[in-house]
Amino acid sequence: MTKDRAPARIDMDDIGYNNTQNEHFSAILDQRISRRNLLRGGAASAATVVMGSMGLSACGSSEAPANLVAPVTPPVTPPAEKLLGFTAVPKSLADLVTVPAGYTATVLYALGDPLTASATAFKNDGTDADFENRAGDHHDGMEFFGLSADGKASSTAVDRGILAINHEATTNQQLSSFFIHANGGTNTLPRPGAEIDRETALHGLSMVEVRKTGGKWEYVKDSAFNRRVTCLTECEISGPVRGNALLVTKYSKDGTKTRGTLNNCGTGRTPWGSFVSGEENWSGYFVRGAADNAARGNDKSVTSLNRYGRSQGAASRHGWESGGTDDKYARWNNSKLGASTDGSDDYRNEMNGMGYIVEADPYNKAKVVKKRTALGRYAHESAAFSKPVAGQPLAVYMGDDSRNEYIYKFVSTATWNPADATPTDLLAIGDKYLDSGKLFVAKFNADGTGTWIELALANSAITGFAGYKFADQADVLVNARLAGDAVGATKMDRPEWCSVNPANGEIYFSLTNNSNRTATPSGSSALVPDGPNPRAYTDMKGSTAQNGNPNGHLLRVKEGAAGSAATSFTWDVYLFGAESGADTSKVNLSNLTSDQDFSSPDGLAFSQSTGICWIQTDDGAYTDVTNCMMLAALPGQVGDGAKVTLSYPTANGGTLNVDTFVGKKPTADTLKRFLVGPVDCELTGITETPDGKALFVNIQHPGELTNQANIADPGKYSSQWPSNAGYGAGKRPRSATIVITKNDGGRIGS
Repeated sequence: MTKDRAPARIDMDDIGYNNTQNEHFSAILDQRISRRNLLRGGAASAATVVMGSMGLSACGSSEAPANLVAPVTPPVTPPAEKLLGFTAVPKSLADLVTVPAGYTATVLYALGDPLTASATAFKNDGTDADFENRAGDHHDGMEFFGLSADGKASSTAVDRGILAINHEATTNQQLSSFFIHANGGTNTLPRPGAEIDRETALHGLSMVEVRKTGGKWEYVKDSAFNRRVTCLTECEISGPVRGNALLVTKYSKDGTKTRGTLNNCGTGRTPWGSFVSGEENWSGYFVRGAADNAARGNDKSVTSLNRYGRSQGAASRHGWESGGTDDKYARWNNSKLGASTDGSDDYRNEMNGMGYIVEADPYNKAKVVKKRTALGRYAHESAAFSKPVAGQPLAVYMGDDSRNEYIYKFVSTATWNPADATPTDLLAIGDKYLDSGKLFVAKFNADGTGTWIELALANSAITGFAGYKFADQADVLVNARLAGDAVGATKMDRPEWCSVNPANGEIYFSLTNNSNRTATPSGSSALVPDGPNPRAYTDMKGSTAQNGNPNGHLLRVKEGAAGSAATSFTWDVYLFGAESGADTSKVNLSNLTSDQDFSSPDGLAFSQSTGICWIQTDDGAYTDVTNCMMLAALPGQVGDGAKVTLSYPTANGGTLNVDTFVGKKPTADTLKRFLVGPVDCELTGITETPDGKALFVNIQHPGELTNQANIADPGKYSSQWPSNAGYGAGKRPRSATIVITKNDGGRIGS
């Protein structure tokens, strides 16, 4: 092991505001891994290719195809493809991107890259401006939307498309996003408006055209499709909360619009071909005054604000409210400052406009982004759609990324019409399927079953809830966390991304970690282990003890006979994150080897081409041994594993026995490490071309542990990626999108 690195800044994802007594998810795992159509035979590559200070090279398109022969020669049959046939990438602490031998990774689109012809080349020295016309920061979830040769939407195009990318946040240790300011920025209040304007522009979404020319992928600087949506761009409120009193602000007196989308994390692609993005940890951007409870008359809005992480006196993450008297700064003050009874003269309700799944048309920049309120308000990660079946409703699966929060499902009122798969107006179809339906929250039982509980005002548990008086269904949706509390939903270990297995429709959730899990609870947020969240242990990082469930796990859900509309399900734990050397009876329950071990699963997506499940990590527990990584998996199905009982000593001298069910142990053919990223990064965001031959991956916040005081000395940056890979000016680290191709032109993962 290497020497411990400095502790990371506070992880804005690793927060928790759920102090209810609702239990944590418990059950069994009966699984049978049937690879069925996923394995296709064959062989593949060996050694490891590393890319960093030597530069990243483009895919070698000059190679002649292996099966190119004279017309008179009988055709040569290429070797059969074997998924996961590559040699596993070893763990690494190097400041570079590592992929298997036979693959090439190339930097495609990085923080600050110009999106318009008028935007200047990025200098990367803290003097750049005009970030509304540049790539944003902290590239996160993304989706690929194909373009035909004539610039029309295409579900089959493989050489040209639009990447819709989330820009979650900026790298900061105090108030300032220090890498984008020449001297590191200002960390005292008030902050200069010019600094704040840069930072607000770096959040939101990018729509950027990419194309393959001469065998090399590139982004198109001045494409007509290029677009930025920031946290100041006007968005439409859509669905049941539109026009509700809870959305009234000085900016939108009728509660039908708001400015911007914020802290966007995971993504999704709708069955009709639009882009959806989740607003995650948005509450920390708002300030709330020290006397605001009294100003509000201690009304029920105080309960809501506390539940969503804005207690009285809470400071904001960046101090954006301090930039001046302009309304664009004032809107970050969530206090009751005006005299009105409805909030139309201040921004006391501004936070109620954040925390939704937003939908955008990636092909049409004239279309205003819509916030789909029927899917509830919380710290959204990704949104995964059920497999569309004609005549059946669509389901959307979602997680609330905070400690002890819940898993949700939305079921559309409209049933799926295959004609809607290729509409002329994407957002109009979104209105049809996403503005009317039922929102459910998950309750997991100890026997491996579970129930979807509808969050409806008609539910007596909600109408009779002592903790909060819901006024109407819009109030239930705006305060979905409180509604989940009311019905006794199961507290989970930070539900992150989710994805649907195209082979069988089962839903996978990444549960990143939870430091509050313990067999000897003290305090309202501490939770004992249970079936679906069964581990509480100590993981040593050098000499530092990490307690709870520091390595996380992946959960699987199988819907009942009614499919997307089912109100019952079964579940198990697919994989447990752990170091390979950890105790296999208590911690490394999946028996991971050194080619498979990982910690803190986060990004999660199934390839529609190969069926591979891609698992990405956002880790702080194992980073003394390896940088964050991406693994490839060929999973089975719910019920292919075995029951395990974990025993814990309790504070009173007794024993807590927890039954859980561990998925079938992975083998070298069903799980292996595919990529390791540069120093301090998070691996997040993954999408592919329809043929599976180009894989786009995001590298988020490399070098985030750099001491802000060392901004003038690149030699003291903890990372210099991607400049050390030959991309762009300057040496300040940058979040970026990379594209991965196979040198023989094959599908990624073989």
